Amino acid sequence: VGKRKGFGKNAIIPHNLTMTVLGTGILWFGWFGFNAGSALAANGLAASAFLATNLGAAAGACGWALMDAAKERKSTTLGVASGAVSGLVAITPAAGFVGPMAAIAIGLAAGVVCAWAVGLKFRLGYDDSLDVVGVHMIGGIAGAVLVGIFADTAINELGADGLLAGGGLTLLGKQLVAIGATLAFSGIASFVLLKIVDATI
Repeated sequence: VGKRKGFGKNAIIPHNLTMTVLGTGILWFGWFGFNAGSALAANGLAASAFLATNLGAAAGACGWALMDAAKERKSTTLGVASGAVSGLVAITPAAGFVGPMAAIAIGLAAGVVCAWAVGLKFRLGYDDSLDVVGVHMIGGIAGAVLVGIFADTAINELGADGLLAGGGLTLLGKQLVAIGATLAFSGIASFVLLKIVDATI
Protein backbone atom coordinates (compact mmCIF):
# COMPACT_ATOMS: atom_id res chain seq x y z
CA VAL A 1 0.00 0.00 0.00
CA GLY A 2 1.06 3.59 -0.39
CA LYS A 3 -0.09 7.09 0.48
CA ARG A 4 -1.81 9.12 -2.23
CA LYS A 5 -2.59 12.82 -2.19
CA GLY A 6 -6.17 13.93 -2.64
CA PHE A 7 -7.77 11.02 -0.79
CA GLY A 8 -7.97 12.55 2.65
CA LYS A 9 -5.38 12.94 5.36
CA ASN A 10 -3.04 9.93 5.53
CA ALA A 11 -5.28 7.95 3.15
CA ILE A 12 -3.92 4.58 2.15
CA ILE A 13 -4.70 3.35 -1.37
CA PRO A 14 -3.91 -0.33 -2.03
CA HIS A 15 -1.55 -0.91 -4.95
CA ASN A 16 -3.86 -3.63 -6.31
CA LEU A 17 -6.59 -0.99 -6.65
CA THR A 18 -4.17 1.26 -8.51
CA MET A 19 -3.27 -1.62 -10.80
CA THR A 20 -6.96 -2.37 -11.42
CA VAL A 21 -7.67 1.20 -12.52
CA LEU A 22 -4.49 1.36 -14.61
CA GLY A 23 -5.27 -1.97 -16.24
CA THR A 24 -8.83 -0.91 -17.02
CA GLY A 25 -7.57 2.30 -18.60
CA ILE A 26 -5.08 0.43 -20.78
CA LEU A 27 -7.76 -2.07 -21.80
CA TRP A 28 -10.21 0.73 -22.60
CA PHE A 29 -7.59 2.51 -24.73
CA GLY A 30 -6.67 -0.68 -26.57
CA TRP A 31 -10.30 -1.47 -27.27
CA PHE A 32 -10.51 1.62 -29.50
CA GLY A 33 -8.06 -0.03 -31.87
CA PHE A 34 -10.02 -3.26 -31.73
CA ASN A 35 -13.44 -1.76 -32.52
CA ALA A 36 -12.61 1.34 -34.57
CA GLY A 37 -9.80 -0.52 -36.32
CA SER A 38 -12.31 -3.06 -37.60
CA ALA A 39 -13.36 -0.44 -40.19
CA LEU A 40 -9.91 -1.02 -41.79
CA ALA A 41 -9.78 2.68 -42.69
CA ALA A 42 -9.62 6.12 -41.08
CA ASN A 43 -13.15 7.12 -42.06
CA GLY A 44 -16.52 8.10 -40.66
CA LEU A 45 -17.42 4.54 -39.75
CA ALA A 46 -14.23 4.18 -37.73
CA ALA A 47 -15.00 7.44 -35.92
CA SER A 48 -18.55 6.27 -35.21
CA ALA A 49 -17.26 2.95 -33.83
CA PHE A 50 -14.69 4.84 -31.74
CA LEU A 51 -17.38 7.04 -30.21
CA ALA A 52 -19.73 4.09 -29.62
CA THR A 53 -16.93 2.20 -27.88
CA ASN A 54 -16.18 5.07 -25.52
CA LEU A 55 -19.84 5.72 -24.71
CA GLY A 56 -20.57 2.01 -24.22
CA ALA A 57 -17.72 1.64 -21.74
CA ALA A 58 -18.62 4.79 -19.81
CA ALA A 59 -22.29 3.78 -19.62
CA GLY A 60 -21.31 0.28 -18.52
CA ALA A 61 -19.30 1.76 -15.65
CA CYS A 62 -22.33 3.84 -14.64
CA GLY A 63 -24.69 0.87 -14.88
CA TRP A 64 -22.55 -1.30 -12.60
CA ALA A 65 -22.10 1.58 -10.15
CA LEU A 66 -25.88 2.04 -10.01
CA MET A 67 -26.38 -1.67 -9.30
CA ASP A 68 -23.77 -1.57 -6.53
CA ALA A 69 -25.41 1.52 -5.03
CA ALA A 70 -28.83 -0.14 -5.12
CA LYS A 71 -27.59 -3.38 -3.50
CA GLU A 72 -24.81 -2.26 -1.17
CA ARG A 73 -25.60 1.45 -0.68
CA LYS A 74 -22.20 2.31 -2.16
CA SER A 75 -20.31 2.06 -5.42
CA THR A 76 -16.79 0.66 -5.63
CA THR A 77 -13.82 1.32 -7.85
CA LEU A 78 -13.65 -2.37 -8.74
CA GLY A 79 -17.34 -2.29 -9.70
CA VAL A 80 -16.85 0.75 -11.93
CA ALA A 81 -13.84 -0.92 -13.59
CA SER A 82 -15.80 -4.15 -14.11
CA GLY A 83 -18.70 -2.14 -15.51
CA ALA A 84 -16.43 -0.42 -18.01
CA VAL A 85 -15.18 -3.80 -19.23
CA SER A 86 -18.74 -5.14 -19.47
CA GLY A 87 -19.68 -2.09 -21.53
CA LEU A 88 -16.70 -2.68 -23.83
CA VAL A 89 -17.67 -6.32 -24.29
CA ALA A 90 -21.31 -5.51 -25.05
CA ILE A 91 -20.64 -2.65 -27.45
CA THR A 92 -18.13 -4.66 -29.51
CA PRO A 93 -20.66 -6.50 -31.73
CA ALA A 94 -22.63 -3.26 -32.16
CA ALA A 95 -19.92 -0.60 -32.44
CA GLY A 96 -19.99 -0.33 -36.22
CA PHE A 97 -23.77 -0.44 -36.49
CA VAL A 98 -25.27 1.84 -33.82
CA GLY A 99 -25.34 5.55 -33.01
CA PRO A 100 -24.34 7.31 -29.79
CA MET A 101 -27.65 7.02 -27.92
CA ALA A 102 -27.91 3.31 -28.70
CA ALA A 103 -24.32 2.85 -27.52
CA ILE A 104 -25.21 4.44 -24.19
CA ALA A 105 -28.27 2.19 -23.85
CA ILE A 106 -26.24 -0.93 -24.66
CA GLY A 107 -23.46 -0.05 -22.21
CA LEU A 108 -25.89 0.83 -19.44
CA ALA A 109 -27.81 -2.41 -19.94
CA ALA A 110 -24.58 -4.40 -19.92
CA GLY A 111 -23.38 -2.80 -16.69
CA VAL A 112 -26.64 -3.65 -14.94
CA VAL A 113 -27.02 -7.18 -16.34
CA CYS A 114 -23.36 -8.13 -15.82
CA ALA A 115 -23.35 -6.86 -12.23
CA TRP A 116 -26.37 -9.07 -11.57
CA ALA A 117 -24.78 -12.05 -13.37
CA VAL A 118 -21.52 -11.83 -11.43
CA GLY A 119 -23.54 -12.06 -8.21
CA LEU A 120 -24.94 -15.41 -9.36
CA LYS A 121 -21.63 -17.20 -8.79
CA PHE A 122 -21.97 -16.63 -5.05
CA ARG A 123 -25.54 -17.96 -5.00
CA LEU A 124 -24.95 -20.90 -7.36
CA GLY A 125 -21.43 -21.72 -6.15
CA TYR A 126 -19.60 -22.06 -9.47
CA ASP A 127 -15.96 -21.08 -9.97
CA ASP A 128 -15.50 -17.92 -12.02
CA SER A 129 -12.46 -16.22 -10.54
CA LEU A 130 -12.05 -13.71 -13.39
CA ASP A 131 -15.81 -13.14 -13.86
CA VAL A 132 -15.50 -14.41 -17.42
CA VAL A 133 -19.02 -15.85 -17.36
CA GLY A 134 -20.61 -12.84 -15.69
CA VAL A 135 -18.83 -10.18 -17.75
CA HIS A 136 -17.70 -11.66 -21.05
CA MET A 137 -20.34 -14.28 -21.72
CA ILE A 138 -23.34 -12.37 -20.39
CA GLY A 139 -22.02 -9.04 -21.71
CA GLY A 140 -21.36 -10.56 -25.12
CA ILE A 141 -24.83 -12.10 -25.27
CA ALA A 142 -26.42 -8.81 -24.21
CA GLY A 143 -24.50 -6.89 -26.87
CA ALA A 144 -25.32 -9.41 -29.59
CA VAL A 145 -29.03 -9.35 -28.73
CA LEU A 146 -29.11 -5.55 -28.60
CA VAL A 147 -27.59 -5.32 -32.09
CA GLY A 148 -30.89 -6.78 -33.24
CA ILE A 149 -32.70 -3.98 -31.41
CA PHE A 150 -30.55 -0.92 -32.17
CA ALA A 151 -28.69 -1.55 -35.47
CA ASP A 152 -29.30 1.18 -38.04
CA THR A 153 -28.30 1.26 -41.70
CA ALA A 154 -28.00 5.04 -41.37
CA ILE A 155 -24.81 4.30 -39.41
CA ASN A 156 -23.58 1.48 -41.62
CA GLU A 157 -25.31 0.75 -44.91
CA LEU A 158 -23.65 -2.65 -45.09
CA GLY A 159 -25.51 -3.74 -41.96
CA ALA A 160 -29.22 -4.24 -41.39
CA ASP A 161 -31.91 -2.35 -39.52
CA GLY A 162 -32.77 -3.59 -36.07
CA LEU A 163 -36.17 -3.61 -34.42
CA LEU A 164 -36.18 0.08 -33.48
CA ALA A 165 -35.02 1.17 -36.94
CA GLY A 166 -37.93 -0.57 -38.65
CA GLY A 167 -36.24 -3.86 -39.50
CA GLY A 168 -38.72 -5.99 -37.61
CA LEU A 169 -37.57 -9.19 -35.96
CA THR A 170 -35.38 -10.40 -38.84
CA LEU A 171 -32.01 -9.22 -37.53
CA LEU A 172 -32.92 -10.03 -33.93
CA GLY A 173 -33.79 -13.57 -34.96
CA LYS A 174 -30.47 -13.97 -36.77
CA GLN A 175 -28.61 -12.68 -33.72
CA LEU A 176 -30.38 -15.19 -31.46
CA VAL A 177 -29.50 -18.05 -33.82
CA ALA A 178 -25.87 -16.90 -33.87
CA ILE A 179 -25.79 -16.74 -30.06
CA GLY A 180 -27.22 -20.25 -29.80
CA ALA A 181 -24.69 -21.61 -32.30
CA THR A 182 -21.82 -19.95 -30.45
CA LEU A 183 -22.93 -21.32 -27.08
CA ALA A 184 -23.35 -24.82 -28.51
CA PHE A 185 -19.97 -24.80 -30.27
CA SER A 186 -18.03 -23.35 -27.33
CA GLY A 187 -19.79 -25.63 -24.84
CA ILE A 188 -19.15 -28.82 -26.83
CA ALA A 189 -15.58 -27.86 -27.74
CA SER A 190 -14.76 -26.98 -24.13
CA PHE A 191 -16.25 -30.26 -22.89
CA VAL A 192 -14.17 -32.28 -25.39
CA LEU A 193 -10.96 -30.40 -24.55
CA LEU A 194 -11.53 -30.82 -20.82
CA LYS A 195 -12.08 -34.55 -21.28
CA ILE A 196 -8.84 -34.80 -23.28
CA VAL A 197 -6.93 -32.94 -20.57
CA ASP A 198 -8.54 -35.08 -17.86
CA ALA A 199 -7.55 -38.27 -19.67
CA THR A 200 -3.96 -37.27 -20.42
CA ILE A 201 -2.70 -35.17 -17.51
